[in-house]
Amino acid sequence: MLQPVAKLYKDSYAGLSREIWLLSLVMLINRSGTMVLAFMTLYCRHLGFSTAEAGWVVSVYGLGSIAGAYLGGKLSDRIGFYPIQFSALFLGGICFILLGQMESYSNILIMTFLLSMVNESFRPANATAIAQYSTAQNRTQAFSLVRLAINLGWGVGSAIGGILASLDYHWLFLTDGITSMFASFLLLFLLPRPKRIGHEEPGLNVQAEPTQKAHHDKIFMRFLGLQVLFALCFFQLFTTVPMYLKEGLHLTEYNIGVLMALNGLMIALMEMILVFRLEGRYSYLRLMAFGTGMMAASYFLLNLTLIPSFILALLFIIIITIAEMIAMPFMNTYYISRSTAQCRGEYAGLYTMAWSLAQVIGSGSGAWLALLLGFKGLWIFLTAICIITAFGYLKLGALKK
Repeated sequence: MLQPVAKLYKDSYAGLSREIWLLSLVMLINRSGTMVLAFMTLYCRHLGFSTAEAGWVVSVYGLGSIAGAYLGGKLSDRIGFYPIQFSALFLGGICFILLGQMESYSNILIMTFLLSMVNESFRPANATAIAQYSTAQNRTQAFSLVRLAINLGWGVGSAIGGILASLDYHWLFLTDGITSMFASFLLLFLLPRPKRIGHEEPGLNVQAEPTQKAHHDKIFMRFLGLQVLFALCFFQLFTTVPMYLKEGLHLTEYNIGVLMALNGLMIALMEMILVFRLEGRYSYLRLMAFGTGMMAASYFLLNLTLIPSFILALLFIIIITIAEMIAMPFMNTYYISRSTAQCRGEYAGLYTMAWSLAQVIGSGSGAWLALLLGFKGLWIFLTAICIITAFGYLKLGALKK
């Protein structure tokens, strides 16, 4: 019994290059130190700012991330992903430390924007690096491994952040800064510079030809529109869902924490296996549609209040996590497969911008809709958006160019 399971795990992680493993290690260390973002609103309240002012700081971070995604993508195509990754990590570390020294509200807003712009420029460069160090056959595995490292790092960072915040909030910024700069030098010394631009490999399960300019790729631009809708619904998992679990289902903070931890644990244990089993069997867009349909089912489930509260919340987390594991790993592979090595940064930058835009819009709109429609109305609305998005993926898959 154990042997087949062990072989399945081994096969799921096999075939990845040394560079992908090193890149994942860098991400694990970097994200283990990324704890400021989880405590930013609490830090602003600690300084005496209002809840509304704290909310604006988060929104400014989102705006900076959009700018950073655009710049990171453009610069990755022009000067290469390697120097952009190093610069984003090193300069981002400095920005973290400087932000911790700001006391006036205006300086915090300015520094938050600069930090997010520098920090988020890393993402498109990182996606380009993953494409460079992987093959078309194992690209989804590579993205999933890095995603696993990010999730593990975020979990570790959040736990450490809670301890540091209880001592002194300034330790958060100092630790973030040091780990970010340490990750930059780790990348510099361990990860070899690419000797040449990666050769082109045909994308798997993608019917369209890659174009030279991302904004000229009509299918890709429609795909980005669907990504914004998907992300708007997905981000509610971290915003309105915890509010509903507390206020609607009357769960304790401890139970909410356990349920949220289950999301990360399931991803760590199951995503690589799922990717290994699904890769090449279905088209990427069909997998996205199925995963989005499951997300619709998870939100619809929240209205079935006859089920005991904790069981209902547990079923919701299990279903939405499976939906996430089926849909999200293949999104990166899909858009990368539409690009060429010369314009990959632009594709990655626009893709990152779509997610950042959804985060900016979704951070406040979900709470506003919950106030306007009630939580039940919000879950029906999200269910409908997920269904529309799922059909959009299927329709996009039928287009030839």
